[in-house]
Formats: sequence, C-alpha cells, structure tokens
Amino acid sequence: MTPQDKTTLEEKGIAPELLESQLKRFETGFPYLRIVDSARVGNGILALDDAARQQAVDRWQQYLADGGQVYKFVPASGAASRMFKSLFAYLDGEADTPKPGSDVEQLIDRIADFAFFPELDETCTRLYGKDIAALKAEGRTKEIVAALLNKEGLSYGQLPKGLLKFHSYAEGARTPLEEHLVEGAQTATDKDGNVNLHFTVSPEHRALFEQKIAAAVPGFEKALGVHYHISLSEQKKSTDTVAANPDNTPFREDGKLLFRPGGHGALIQNLNDIDSAVVFIKNIDNVVPDSQREATLQYKKVIAGCLIETHDRIARYIDMIDRGAYTIDDVREMIAFMHDTLNIRDEKLKQLEDADLVLYIRAKLDRPLRVCGMVRNEGEPGGGPYITYNPDGSTSPQILESTQIDPACAEYKEMVAKATHFNPVDLVCYIKDVKGAKYNLPDYVDPDTGFISSKSRNGRELRALELPGLWNGAMSDWNTIFVEVPIATFNPVKTVNDLLRPVHQA
Repeated sequence: MTPQDKTTLEEKGIAPELLESQLKRFETGFPYLRIVDSARVGNGILALDDAARQQAVDRWQQYLADGGQVYKFVPASGAASRMFKSLFAYLDGEADTPKPGSDVEQLIDRIADFAFFPELDETCTRLYGKDIAALKAEGRTKEIVAALLNKEGLSYGQLPKGLLKFHSYAEGARTPLEEHLVEGAQTATDKDGNVNLHFTVSPEHRALFEQKIAAAVPGFEKALGVHYHISLSEQKKSTDTVAANPDNTPFREDGKLLFRPGGHGALIQNLNDIDSAVVFIKNIDNVVPDSQREATLQYKKVIAGCLIETHDRIARYIDMIDRGAYTIDDVREMIAFMHDTLNIRDEKLKQLEDADLVLYIRAKLDRPLRVCGMVRNEGEPGGGPYITYNPDGSTSPQILESTQIDPACAEYKEMVAKATHFNPVDLVCYIKDVKGAKYNLPDYVDPDTGFISSKSRNGRELRALELPGLWNGAMSDWNTIFVEVPIATFNPVKTVNDLLRPVHQA
C-alpha cells in the first residue's frame, strides 16, 4: 500500500482492513445460498382476503391517528441513460431510418403521446427551426432523437430518471419525483399533516433535485393540504468498493486505486440514518398517474397495516418475556408465531429448554421487521422470494437475486422453475425496537451475499464488487413477511417506451 493509497482510504473513511477483505473477496468469490424452496402462496407468501386487508388498512390508519412515525424512502440516484439504450445505438449507427418494428420507430410514431412532447417540440424548433411534425415529414428522425438525448437539447440521456417528464396532466407534465410527492401525501401523512420523504441522489444531480423540489412543493402543499419535509442524501464514500484487475490485483489508474460505488446495497447506510419507526421503500420509477393509483394506495396501506399488526405481536411477546410473565402455552404460541407468521424454523428449538429457549425466541423477535409486497411473475423466473438457510442454521424468507442461486444444482433449478413471484414492488419496514431505540441496520447485513461483476474502464477490463443488495443481503437478518399484491401495483419504467403503456398514458 502506497502513501497515496492510505490518503485515499482516509478521505473515503475506509479502513485498511476493509480494503484487504474486499481484495480477498475477489479471490474467494461469494458462496451460493442454500435454499429450502421458492416462496409461494401458502408457503411463505400471504394472500390476504377482503376481511384481512380491511383489518390491516384500519390498523394503519389507527397507527397514523395515534401519532405514529412514518417516512418514505426513495432510491433515486439512477441515471436515465439505460432507458434510452436503443436510441443511443440508433444515434451512433449509420442508418438514418429506424428499423421497421424497432423501439426507435415506435417512439417516433407515437412521439406526441409522451409527456415530454411539448417541451421536445419547442426544443426542436429552437435547434433546427422546424417542429417535430416537419422534421418527421422530412425523415429527419435522428435530429429528433438527438434533441431528446443530447445536452444541447433536453439532455434526457444525462438526467436522472426521477427528473424526466413521465405523465401528462391538464396543468402540465409530472416527473417521478412529483408523483412520489403525491403518493406520499396519500399514504404517509401523519396526524399533523406532515409528509416526510427522503430521496437518495447522485452528487452530480443533487442541485437539480433541489431545484425541482423547491419549485414543486409549494403547489402540492396547497393542493393536498399537507406540509412536506424532504431530505436528500448520497451514497457514502465509505461504501465504495475497490476495483480489481482480471487477476484480482488492485486496479489502478495513474498509480491510484480505483473505487466504484458499491451498488444500491450501500443505501442501507442511508436508511440507517432515517429517524423513524416506519419507513416505506419504493424505487423512483415505479409510479403511475393519479387515475391509475387506486391499487397502489390500497396495498401500501395493506402492507403497512400488516407490518403494524405483526409488530404489535412482537412487542407483546417481548414484553411478556422481559417481565417473566409467560406460561408454557405462551411460549408455544410464540413458537407458532415464528413458524406460521415469520416463517422462521430452526432444529435447535428441539434441543433448547426453559430460559435458553425463551432467550432464543426473544433474540429472533427483536430484529428489524419488513413486509414486502410481491407480485406474480408474468415473465421469466429468476430472482425473487425464497425460503433459505441462514448462517446460524435457521431458515427464513429471503429475497434472492438469480446470481445467488447455484445454476449447476438441479434441485435449485426446479425450485426456480416453480417460483411464482418476483422481487418486491414495495417494502415497508419497522426499524426501531420495542423501546423506540433505532436498530443499527449494518449489524443485520449478511456480508456473504454480494456479487462480483465484469466491467470495463477506458478499454481495460475490471472486476467490480457489489455490496449485498438493499432488499436481499443488506436485509438478510431481518424478520420478513411476504404479502401478495396485484400486478397493478408494479409499473416500472425500464425503457422510454414503457411510458407508452396504457397505465402511464391514462
């Protein structure tokens, strides 16, 4: 390690021992997880009936009425460039005319249906002296695409996804940021009319988010009768990970170690800074216009109520244990709750007796809690909800990425093929203990659940270390409940043409 390396580590707040462990991880890799089965309805996933859903909604409303704390946490640092991959390829290609049936052709054919169309039309007039209709008539498709993506135009290829115009309204277009402001007011307003939101952003886009928030908030506060408290944060430099060469030696540029952002799992540190008992987590791009939000609002309240109902029982059991006011029947009830509600099973329970058994139960109950909304998988199976083995030998519900599952294991392949649901649409978390003290969330991360990916930089191959993901490895040692929610709650925008789907056009 050079003196410059030591300075770099000090500036980032990374201990030398952590650097060594990261480099070692390139050599050892990450182990595949041991799986019991895929989670399905009746086997790790709850499908609530009408009465149970209404009961959950009522409990959530009561929680808010009683002055309960709530925050909305939105990872929003993602750049929009991946939304426009096919458009960039078209701009870089030699053909002037889009391929028939291509994404580019669809975009041009339906360009007037995008919420950004009026602004793009003005931009084309400014840049080329002609509006979009005239440019289309002359076959000048590339100019239209360039006006959308490039810095001299709308700069959509460089902006964060949260600041693109997604949905059209009579009073003007809304960005995902603005849709989250509205959704937050409709699901997470406290008894005093406050709405607490937190967005994680990238450093280069922070000022743009601040400008948009300052412009948008007064109007929404007036229209919705709420008061917003909005904060922003960035991934901490201490969560960056070192890059390696293909031979696992440190990757250097001009003699300096190269560090990269550690992936969205790094946001567990940002979540750890939120001072709230309950926190909703939802990606920036999974939003719909007002007319399509009914299912989303209903099920956010359902999973939040389910969270509070579960926490009520956990708090009651822990209180009974701490006071020593329990019977053998109470202990049996606690074990049944662990099995049937939290889906925790452990062969060790058969060997434990009396105080050791009760202390084990208490330790398992006294952890961060999350309820995850799961939708049915209508595409290819892969990452999603499973029942897996934990390092201590117990089994519990976990969210796995496909990279964590051994592709050579025939038994696991069968489990993946049987999987019915995929990664969560929504999470709602309880991150304080029964006495109101915050859990230290990094203590509940499984460090063995990251992964290594292959990247390149300036023409050189490198290996990148991704931290345990936000809702898989970073929450591995949490108590978890999976609740089935309808596909109508899942409307992400992965490519720009997703905005042409009916749910985003209403």
